[in-house]
Amino acid sequence: MKIAIGKHWLYMLIAIGLATLSPAQTQPPDRSKSEAVFKQLTSLVGEWEAVQDGVPVKESYMLTANGSALMAETKPGNDPAMITMFTVDGAHLIATHYCAAHNQPQMETGIPDDLQKGVTFSLVRVTGMKTPDDWHNTGLTITLDDKDHMTHRWTYLYKGKPGTTVFHYTRKN
Repeated sequence: MKIAIGKHWLYMLIAIGLATLSPAQTQPPDRSKSEAVFKQLTSLVGEWEAVQDGVPVKESYMLTANGSALMAETKPGNDPAMITMFTVDGAHLIATHYCAAHNQPQMETGIPDDLQKGVTFSLVRVTGMKTPDDWHNTGLTITLDDKDHMTHRWTYLYKGKPGTTVFHYTRKN
């Protein structure tokens, strides 16, 4: 009799456990929003120009990895180029920035909305820093103002102090 009661309790606990699993635990994340916004990001493919503090900035976008990654190469004046890779990760978009400051901030969106409203990436982690006071990006918002104009708003942290740099790009013909 004790064995039957023990098995009964075990079966009840298993049933309760299965019943309380959330749909997110049993189903893959909904990628439809992130894939739709990634498709909007692919409309950036091509050449863009901006001027930041008197320095010309060139930005080139290209699809790579069989269309699963969007690569942005940013070249400010005569400074070294930087690369940002955009990809879909479930319900989120990921941006990894390979910075001239020798670090790699990895940022992700919440569930993205729409490129015309602005897509915001927030810092998840950063690799390559020597000290916590090193200069590093902490976020990026990309807004497509119209098909030929976009705005980048980069946030950063340096020696514990936050800052923002804004770029206004025009598509190059």
